[in-house]
Amino acid sequence: MDEHPTPPMASAAESGDVASAAESGDVASAAESGDVASAAESGDTAGPLAEAIERALPGWVERSVARLATAFHGRVDDDVRAAAADAGQRAAVEVGREVRDLLALDIDDQRTTPLTLLRGAVRYPTQVLRAAGVPPVVRDEAQERLFPDDDYDLAPANFSDVSPALADVGLAWGAAKAYTHLQRRRESRA
Repeated sequence: MDEHPTPPMASAAESGDVASAAESGDVASAAESGDVASAAESGDTAGPLAEAIERALPGWVERSVARLATAFHGRVDDDVRAAAADAGQRAAVEVGREVRDLLALDIDDQRTTPLTLLRGAVRYPTQVLRAAGVPPVVRDEAQERLFPDDDYDLAPANFSDVSPALADVGLAWGAAKAYTHLQRRRESRA
């Protein structure tokens, strides 16, 4: 008997629909579905995740700057808005490249995650906000310890904090990676 059995759950993942599996709480067995297996074996989840991150970052940087600049100054000046747009484009290119480089590696060689790289993207809106004279926000001790360079408490807790469009594609990538890891573990025991 497997020492870590998959708990019995609703069978939304049987269809291979990771989004439905997530909605029903059936993510653990989503990795058993044929569609997730196919995606994992073909690498079909890495490219879409990288593309979605590249599309989402400019808007996230601009929204982050606008929200905090407005909260402090009551408005967003045109030069701050332009700096945020520029920073967003740089984030898409630079963090996008980091994500693509990471996802090009075999999963056993990946020493970080796409979400961790997204959390590092706080440097782009942070630079703009500092230059605009926006003071750092008050953060709790845990956040200060975990993300010391995140003066404005922007580090995303999950993909959807950057953009709701990243939630499903991030979940699909994670399920495919988990499936691949599980398959390798099973094969090594055989």
